[in-house]
Amino acid sequence: MTVRSLRGFASRAALSAAAVLMLAAGAPARAEVAAADPIDTAMRTCLARADRSSTAGQIQCMDESRTAWRSAADAAFTQLLAKVPAAQQKRWRLSQQKWVAWRDAEDTMLGAAFATTSGSQYQLYEADMRLQPVRDRALALRNEATRYAGNNGGKLPRGRACSADARCEHVSYDLNRYYRQLYARMPRHARLTVSRAQSAWRAYRDATTPLIDDHARLDLLGARLATLKRLAETVNNR
Repeated sequence: MTVRSLRGFASRAALSAAAVLMLAAGAPARAEVAAADPIDTAMRTCLARADRSSTAGQIQCMDESRTAWRSAADAAFTQLLAKVPAAQQKRWRLSQQKWVAWRDAEDTMLGAAFATTSGSQYQLYEADMRLQPVRDRALALRNEATRYAGNNGGKLPRGRACSADARCEHVSYDLNRYYRQLYARMPRHARLTVSRAQSAWRAYRDATTPLIDDHARLDLLGARLATLKRLAETVNNR
């Protein structure tokens, strides 16, 4: 992977979940342009530096970005708790607890999955896939804090049951299909890491979806679909 291609690596990765979601749900492709977050801008600047052009240097840039997004997620969660009604705080704390448990299980699974690959590009993919869930969570918490801040104490709309949302059902079907593909492709000794990570993700999903609307739920499901699809197509590549 060239330095030039790496400069666009983070931007493409940030769009991957949305792209997979649109394909899975049969939605028309459309681009949504927003101002770049300073953390993303700092990572792109880091990736373009001559002294970070090696694989190790590029991974260091992504690891630094992951650390920054973790701090951003913690800050966004604190802001959200200050805005939600007291009755909702316990449920949001449970969501965050389940997210942390999933993040840790996911890191273990990623290590096992990428142990089946070889080549510097896969080292970069692994670093990116450790970064993206943290970035996604920070942005999701920020969005929820903004929704509550603009609600003036009123009741926020919640999502419908997945069975009442064709897009949700479609994405959930594809998500489970790619999970089965990934599980089958993993070495037998490593399959437990996949099932544990998926169980932890489901616990996070179940704790979170009652708190969010349909759009946020599709973002959550789409990100998971993108991850499982990418891993299913990556395991055992050399």
